[in-house]
Amino acid sequence: MNEKEFEMSNVFGKGAENTAYSRFFIGRSYLNPLTSPGFSPLFANVTFEPGCRNNWHVHRAVSGGGQLLLCVAGSGWYREWGKPPRSLSPGDVVEIPAGVKHWHGAKKDCWFSHIAAAMPGEGVSDEWLEPVSDDEYENPD
Repeated sequence: MNEKEFEMSNVFGKGAENTAYSRFFIGRSYLNPLTSPGFSPLFANVTFEPGCRNNWHVHRAVSGGGQLLLCVAGSGWYREWGKPPRSLSPGDVVEIPAGVKHWHGAKKDCWFSHIAAAMPGEGVSDEWLEPVSDDEYENPD
């Protein structure tokens, strides 16, 4: 699927290039906030160009917290530390509890979008870790 076809299927829109968090991504990502700042939970459509993925990261919380991903367009990956990757397609839902080290992004030959919801909780924060190496991305076993 080329970029134009992808954009037609991405009903929540690609949004602007995600420059504020670009240091935590390999490749370009785009961000389209769907809820107002300060609304909880915060919902945003995140789009990844082919091959783009975010760094390993952990959503921290004293209680509650975590993240919910609702896959809406294209094809991507989700991987928790120490586990095999999970292929993602539109309609897939990923529940990520607080404290789980993980990454997510597009497959190398396809655009990918998911709605990310930062789940409310006490003492929530994000801890960005090391980049996902090309070897980890291309040879997940």
